[in-house]
Amino acid sequence: MNITNPSKALIALASLVCVTVLLLTDSISNDAGIGLISAVTGYGIGNGIAAKSGQPVEPIIGRRKGN
Repeated sequence: MNITNPSKALIALASLVCVTVLLLTDSISNDAGIGLISAVTGYGIGNGIAAKSGQPVEPIIGRRKGN
């Protein structure tokens, strides 16, 4: 597994950490937190699936060019 787009990976990771902290401190409802976590996770998975199927997208995790 290679991180091919570190900026997208960092943004996704930071988003997941922030939403988790908001959930732990009861600053947002569980329904809102689960929805946000699902959206960020779905974005990451969707990026990888699109890249694997050959669509023009810079995936978060994938193969590096030249390997």
